[in-house]
Amino acid sequence: MGDIKVGTASWTDPTLLDSGWYPATADTPEKRLSYYARQFPLVEVDATYYSPPAERTARLWVERTPPGFTFNVKAFSLLTGHPTRVSALYKDLRPETEKKNVYPDDLPPQAYEEVWTRFLSALDPLVEAGKLGAILFQFPPWFTIRRDNKQYLLEVARRCDPLRPVFEFRHASWFDGDNAEETLGFLRQHELPFVCVDMPQGHKSSVPPVLAATADLAVVRFHGHSDKWTSKDIHEKFGYDYSKRELRDWAPKLCELAGEAESTHVLMNNCYRDYAQRNGQQLQALLGD
Repeated sequence: MGDIKVGTASWTDPTLLDSGWYPATADTPEKRLSYYARQFPLVEVDATYYSPPAERTARLWVERTPPGFTFNVKAFSLLTGHPTRVSALYKDLRPETEKKNVYPDDLPPQAYEEVWTRFLSALDPLVEAGKLGAILFQFPPWFTIRRDNKQYLLEVARRCDPLRPVFEFRHASWFDGDNAEETLGFLRQHELPFVCVDMPQGHKSSVPPVLAATADLAVVRFHGHSDKWTSKDIHEKFGYDYSKRELRDWAPKLCELAGEAESTHVLMNNCYRDYAQRNGQQLQALLGD
């Protein structure tokens, strides 16, 4: 069985800081990340979805964590086709527009290419330190199973090479009927890591909890089962506290998945107060047992 690393999708959420999970002595960003890294071997950086990272920030992450610690980084929204705030773009690449949000086609091709270059190069300190695990490409609900979308997955892999992109879908078409076999087969053929999800069902963005390794790295993200999944309040959307029984049921499934991959990353994304951290520590204990 390959190794399993458990972590959470945030270490700086304001509700987490208010929850009491951090000791009083962890009163600076440096001390909080250092404390987090003593509890988990892995973290997912979600802030990079909203604004591209700065290389100096990545260097600080390296300095504040021990050898062997792993960062997964969420791809900038523009690179996954999500609406992107103009103010989030690099200042010299912002198009002249009255729109608040833009899409890739709203930028000149050269500017779009430059966004890719700057985003990836900002991760260099993590790469050089051996601390970059994967880059998470979470696609929007309108990214359906189509030939051009599958080709974009290959384009992403080419652009990121030799870095490791992983792919999360948010449209059920990828797993409707025979499409599940087609999707997993395509990913395996091109050795593209699939991101398995546990999330609320019955919505347009719902993807079933399919556990499969399509490359040497397997990734599972736990989004919870909030009955307010469609809320624009992210804390209502992700505010779900997994029960011990739910986590016990998941542990053997994760071990089975880890038997299909060299490495498995498990991320708790139920980020409200200390839900993700507590559930992550509970899951670590169960996997350790």
